[in-house]
Amino acid sequence: MPSIAIRADPMELRHLRYFDAVAETLNFTRAAERLHVTQSTLSHQIKQLEEELGAALFDRGGKHVRMTEAGEILRSHMTPALEQIDLGLQALRTPAVAITGSIRLGTTPSFNTRMVPQCVATLLNQYPGMAVTVEELAAGQILKRLRSGHLDIAVSYPPGDGGDLWFEPLYNEELRLVVGIHHPLAKRRRVRMVELHGVRMALLHPQFLTRKLLDDCFHQAGAKPIVVAQMNSVAPMIALIRQTDLAGIITETAVAPSADLRVIPLEDPTPIRTPGLLWPKGATRSPVLKHFAEIIRRAAGTGA
Repeated sequence: MPSIAIRADPMELRHLRYFDAVAETLNFTRAAERLHVTQSTLSHQIKQLEEELGAALFDRGGKHVRMTEAGEILRSHMTPALEQIDLGLQALRTPAVAITGSIRLGTTPSFNTRMVPQCVATLLNQYPGMAVTVEELAAGQILKRLRSGHLDIAVSYPPGDGGDLWFEPLYNEELRLVVGIHHPLAKRRRVRMVELHGVRMALLHPQFLTRKLLDDCFHQAGAKPIVVAQMNSVAPMIALIRQTDLAGIITETAVAPSADLRVIPLEDPTPIRTPGLLWPKGATRSPVLKHFAEIIRRAAGTGA
């Protein structure tokens, strides 16, 4: 990890905003247009910031601009601070109750069971004039709607070909076996994937990346479960497991504590996925949208 030496003269907020614009667009021309400054002015300000920090923040070689490791480190710590500054300035100009607008969020089913509703509730309690639209979609559909401009932000998984999208990992999570209390596996502390061979199960539809991950794990373990039900949402899957002898594989954070369900770790292999925030590169994000992203980060950090 590179060390960044801060020099005697403190950097100005202007430098950080310029850096943030270039980091979002990875294009000096578009960043300058967004900031309403000339490209030479922007380049000069970024150079000043790099000289002050004693580290290059962007690799300008070749046809494309890329962030260096130092740039990535700075942005990861700086973005939440800039969001809070923007919110503070907006609060001084406009009371929270008077702030209106809309946010369009895409999410995969697991996060729409508990985490996303909690985050939306937090935002609306703070900004009652806002309107939020939540679309529960497969990961591939989320990418299409982000690219077409029909979504502002999403909670999903890394895009395979996401050069035009930002992906910010939130955490790593294990998928676990969920069964009713009378299921033969209910008293187990751990279950190996191979032991699910021939077990009657309810799983997500194959269009979801989570199902593809599970199918790979079953194949690796040499297991072929009997998939009795395929669903496109987690909440009805949990309800079905409660009322039948079926087993399911779901993230623990999507299952509320319940006396009639058991959540059991899986191994050999353990299914693990990395959810995160997704949004289009270069898109203008309002202070409230940035704050909503911070609400999601905090919820993810506390395991909501």
